[in-house]
Amino acid sequence: MISPDSPADHVTPYDRFAWSDATVAEWLASGEHRAELTAYFGAPEYRDLAALARGARRTPLAEPDLSVIVVPGIMGSQLGIRRAPPLPDDIIWIDPIDIQHGRLRSLRVPGSARIVPLGVVLFSYLRLKLQLRARGFAAEFYDYDWRLAAAEIGRVFAAHLRTHPAARLAIVAHSLGGLVTRAALAQPGLQKVERVVLLGTPNHGSYAAVQALRGTDAVVRKVARLAPADSAEALAGDVYSTFPSLYDLLPPGNTRTALLDAAAWPGSGPQPRAALLEGSRVDRERLAVPDARFISIAGIGQPTVTAVARRGDDFLYTITRSGDGTVPAASAALPGTRAFFARVAHSDLTRDPLVGAAVVDLLRHGATKRLPANWRGANRAQAQVSDSQLRRLHAGKVNWGTLSPEERRLFLQNLNEPVSPRLRVPAKRTRRPMRI
Repeated sequence: MISPDSPADHVTPYDRFAWSDATVAEWLASGEHRAELTAYFGAPEYRDLAALARGARRTPLAEPDLSVIVVPGIMGSQLGIRRAPPLPDDIIWIDPIDIQHGRLRSLRVPGSARIVPLGVVLFSYLRLKLQLRARGFAAEFYDYDWRLAAAEIGRVFAAHLRTHPAARLAIVAHSLGGLVTRAALAQPGLQKVERVVLLGTPNHGSYAAVQALRGTDAVVRKVARLAPADSAEALAGDVYSTFPSLYDLLPPGNTRTALLDAAAWPGSGPQPRAALLEGSRVDRERLAVPDARFISIAGIGQPTVTAVARRGDDFLYTITRSGDGTVPAASAALPGTRAFFARVAHSDLTRDPLVGAAVVDLLRHGATKRLPANWRGANRAQAQVSDSQLRRLHAGKVNWGTLSPEERRLFLQNLNEPVSPRLRVPAKRTRRPMRI
């Protein structure tokens, strides 16, 4: 087995194929490396991206003094270890081969490995950047170590914004990236940031973070399928629970289930770390108060955990359609901001063409007619599912070496898909957990 701090010459195909977004955009526009890019994105996505890249290349900048910075969400930046040329950098997140060899544990915080961000996950974010560039905006990515506290990342991001050469800045931030942006804008000297568009930002938390710390989140369980020696619960307790960012994503809960209090969590299974809960409680008070620059886009209509209650040594999650599958709409629609709503899943908010067109409108005019500005969650259908039930899902291991290239691509591209049970209108007097 490869040790968590691997030899300098340990190189996998995922290290070799970690191309920069600028390089990939140029290849898409020129038609170079079509076979490799088609294998990476899939044929339909390749065609769309190539058309956008060609449009981006021939479109002049409409406002040369303005730069738009796209900030990804949690898990949206590749993480790994820098290596001296001619070796490629060592990608750990997300390299299925390294995960099979136990190297996910090198992401613990703190850890002995010198982990750094190594570019954004292109499948999730390149489309949005190309769409912005094709409409005349200078657009760039800001990758970061998404394991760390939003306040810590925000301080570094603020320094980046202050020294940015553009005279005017706008930010489009997805998911955790919105909290990072709010942490950055709480710092002084950032008056040149003129507009902030938040896409599915969990301003009041996401119950996916609760499930990640419990080892029952769908992403956590799917990743664990690649690790022969580790269960989802072991990875949650030993690795993910060390990530301060997950604690920043926790909903505050209520008087019955105060999720920032370690005593409110079930006594069995993976546990949150009390010191990180306290650190997050303090950091939440340091986020920028929204002002006229902020605009929110919330996803709706997707089965989303919108409440949690403790039932013995389990959490019981209530799932409704009042969210994007990961973030409840009430959490993403930041009070004090203009908000718009899209029937789009969380991971697709950066890839949906209509949302992208709305983002262009918001950056250019501060308003859009492409998305509704009001939404009422009148659908009463719901389901309930417990930690114990979720632990029965995604339990079998995957042998990466036996998968076809198409199976590998689909496995990675579907990592972020949450559990989607059948929702029903509950009876007036009884509520029982639904089978999934």
